[in-house]
Amino acid sequence: MIVVDSNVIAYLYLPGEYTPLAEALLERDLEWAAPALWRSEFRNILAGYLRRGTLTFKQAHEMQTEAESLLAASEFDIDSLSVLELVRDSNCSAYDCEFVALAMRFGTKLVTMDKKLLREFPAHTVALTAG
Repeated sequence: MIVVDSNVIAYLYLPGEYTPLAEALLERDLEWAAPALWRSEFRNILAGYLRRGTLTFKQAHEMQTEAESLLAASEFDIDSLSVLELVRDSNCSAYDCEFVALAMRFGTKLVTMDKKLLREFPAHTVALTAG
């Protein structure tokens, strides 16, 4: 199991520079996990594509549905104490710290391209490009 942030999920569904890396990651590790917060973050990413007219409503809905299916059994609530401790000890947002807290809870890595997370939590994160 690995923890993935919302951007890694987006790379899987929204074709771009990092899509091949996200696809390769899924081939290597089929069990992706994320805090329940990922749904809202992914919807917000899709909202940007909708507003720019690069996705239709139907496409956005289909992507959200597929992503929810991928993570259906691997979404977790994170306790506030863990998140707040990470916030206290870093310069990261509470949103980002939820992903780190989940990786720590399961003793696995958070796969991300977020430079701040990679810098602040090197023991608990790995870059998507590090594959």
